[in-house]
Amino acid sequence: MTISLYSASVPVFQQMLKALSEILVKAEAHATEKNIQPEALLQARLFPDMLNFTRQVQIAVDFAKGASARLACVEMPQYDDTETSFAELQALLSKTLAFIGTIKPEQIDGNEGIEIILRPGTPKEKRFTGQTYLLSYSLPQFFFHVTTAYDLLRHNGVAIGKRDYMGAV
Repeated sequence: MTISLYSASVPVFQQMLKALSEILVKAEAHATEKNIQPEALLQARLFPDMLNFTRQVQIAVDFAKGASARLACVEMPQYDDTETSFAELQALLSKTLAFIGTIKPEQIDGNEGIEIILRPGTPKEKRFTGQTYLLSYSLPQFFFHVTTAYDLLRHNGVAIGKRDYMGAV
């Protein structure tokens, strides 16, 4: 039995982005309850040379929409990444979920062998098949940033756990 490229991508992105949205709700409530400035969480880093929480969410979104669009061979929406509040991050997650929700299995399934080229014509150019792009590049990157966002909030006292990270399965 085989698994479809669609099943390994869009529903996974949807599950995790919805979970991240719920985690944001808990983070905002935590900041309010503990009288913490939201920026303390939004700008939190695990170490000075790492990207902050807001950027982790933005990059997770970039991988979800980018992988979905590239695998479906549709135009990828461009976002400005100017979010500075929980509400703006929620809006980013919502528009990303809306976009990837428009992609149908038949747009992705069968595209395992398509060529995906990132940063074409530059020294950082990378070439992948559709399957390798999803399984070896996009999903690991996506999970890294979702996990780091989760870890930043947990490290800063937000009462979240594995069920929050996983979301509805």
